[in-house]
Amino acid sequence: MKHWISLVNVPEVDQYVEIAQFAEEVGFHGISVADHLVMPTKIEESRYPYTPDGKMWWPEDTPWPDPWVTLTAMGVATKKLRLATNIYLAALRDPFTAARAVSSASVLTGGRIHCGVSVGWIKEEYTLLGLDFHTRGRRLDETIDVMKKLWTARNTSHHGEFFNFDDALISPAPHGPVPIWSGGASPAALRRAARNDGWLGVPMMAKDLIETIKGLYQKRDELNQSHESFDICCSLMEALRPDLEAELDSLGAHHNMTLPWVVTPWGRAPWLADDEDVATLDTKKLAMERYANKVIHRN
Repeated sequence: MKHWISLVNVPEVDQYVEIAQFAEEVGFHGISVADHLVMPTKIEESRYPYTPDGKMWWPEDTPWPDPWVTLTAMGVATKKLRLATNIYLAALRDPFTAARAVSSASVLTGGRIHCGVSVGWIKEEYTLLGLDFHTRGRRLDETIDVMKKLWTARNTSHHGEFFNFDDALISPAPHGPVPIWSGGASPAALRRAARNDGWLGVPMMAKDLIETIKGLYQKRDELNQSHESFDICCSLMEALRPDLEAELDSLGAHHNMTLPWVVTPWGRAPWLADDEDVATLDTKKLAMERYANKVIHRN
């Protein structure tokens, strides 16, 4: 199994490059960053889907640096580390801006980019941008279609529900294919994942995760798409025991996203000591090293 570091809700942005370098050094396969274009300071209608009370589990003033700038910075400071958005709210952008950002990051990192997307859950964020929250799924699907056309770096046209244009070209093209991984667990999100290159799992217990994986393969079968070319990235709410890792690997779930030092609503990371300050880079390195020794290199 390939292991990824998630930097979701990690406020020490100035540490990101050194975190990426150390992650590569101790054996992590990749690193991911999250995305909000703008954070509403009043969230009255929207409920976070993965906590019992529907509330965000991070401070309102958590920084959200531009994901493609951030991934590029970490990419040029590393050699092999894969780089992903988990997730990118592409439907909040026009497809030209999104396509150019992803393509530039791909070129500058030697093709190590994965574009993880989702529709998001904050209606108020869409309202701030003047966009209809209720059409965000269709808008995202069309944005993906347009980006793929623009990534050819050839003259292209498109006529759809949200975007209509002729004779457009964006260059440079990405450095090789850009895998599109879709996040979320709603029926629409899982269908979107099955249509594309992979699924970015949301926090789940193993039983629910395995059931979801089987459902994704069923959807791939209905689309006459292979299982082998489809990536699954797990996000477990329980320990990744050796037997569970073997079972997930046998199902083709070869990627695992982890937050070694982050305290979440689902529990305190076991890779931390009680007196360690998670804000420091040294603590983050210790947690990564402990995880690598116990999980990545345990075989």
